[in-house]
Amino acid sequence: MSARRPWAWPLVPLYAAVLRAKGDLRGEAKKLAWPVVSVGSVSAGGAGKTPVVIALAKMLRERGWKVDVLSRGYGREGSGNALVDTVRENAARLFGDEPVLIARATGVPVWVGADRYTVGVAAEGAVAGTGEQQILRGAQDENPKQAGTQKGWVHLLDDGFQHRRLARTVDIALVTADDLDDALLPAGNRREPLEELGRADVVVIREEEREAVEARVSKLMRAGALLWSVHRRLRFPAPLGVLSAGLRPLAFCAIARPEGFASALQQAGCGIIDAVVFDDHAPYTDREVEDLLAIAKKLNASGFVTTEKDAVKLSAKLRAQLEVVGPVVVVELDAEFVYPERVARELEARLA
Repeated sequence: MSARRPWAWPLVPLYAAVLRAKGDLRGEAKKLAWPVVSVGSVSAGGAGKTPVVIALAKMLRERGWKVDVLSRGYGREGSGNALVDTVRENAARLFGDEPVLIARATGVPVWVGADRYTVGVAAEGAVAGTGEQQILRGAQDENPKQAGTQKGWVHLLDDGFQHRRLARTVDIALVTADDLDDALLPAGNRREPLEELGRADVVVIREEEREAVEARVSKLMRAGALLWSVHRRLRFPAPLGVLSAGLRPLAFCAIARPEGFASALQQAGCGIIDAVVFDDHAPYTDREVEDLLAIAKKLNASGFVTTEKDAVKLSAKLRAQLEVVGPVVVVELDAEFVYPERVARELEARLA
């Protein structure tokens, strides 16, 4: 078992004791009117939850479901329950970077709030009180495949595996090879012991890790739980693809596992000259941009490469400052289920 912060090993038993105490004090889960599909993981970040939430939202909409997403809005400056407005100035600061990314990528309503039950009640009340079309006014056009096949509303609970105060119809947990060999917080990155995967109705692994993790993960799953896999790929903008930011781009990101982003860029053939890493969810201000410009000029960079999650935090002004060096290329991370029809069929069976 590895530790990201070896000095914190003595604190792991204390963290584990707090987990047990919280479990003993947890009351009965509250239930919303609509079914809830929770997507989470045993790790504190970097498992790939956001791309899976986006993939599920798109899949359910195409099959006739009306979908919204409930999120904590980690790191947001706003308070209370709120419907994400993607065109609002400083939207990522007000609502959180991941909620804004999900809303832009899917076109479904995304609600943020510290208590996912009360924000779910607000979402359901808004639909009942003002009409569905008004709630969906910022959404993408309805998919033609949906015509005549509406199946009702469903909540997607973002990062909900530990949020057990809200009842869920389907509990989905992502797990990676890193998670299996990681330690509990604060020495490692795991929020819970691996045995807690036994709570999940569905466990999702990465297809490229299947051979290495499937046997270990299967032993942790309860009887009747499903195992899905996703194929993840980086998508560069056309027409230049990996060359969109030139031959010497500088990568930057503020995500939980930045080494994975840098490695994926290199494997895709994007020859980054270096990668600048900020804390997960960190905002971008003039100071960070000045640091990036100084490094880029020193290394004679041809441009920048970053993630969608980072891009939503860049204001037009900050982005223009970076473009003095060269293009700012946003690389999208797609998660595609390996057997999408089977996934959709099995998920709908549980929703029914």
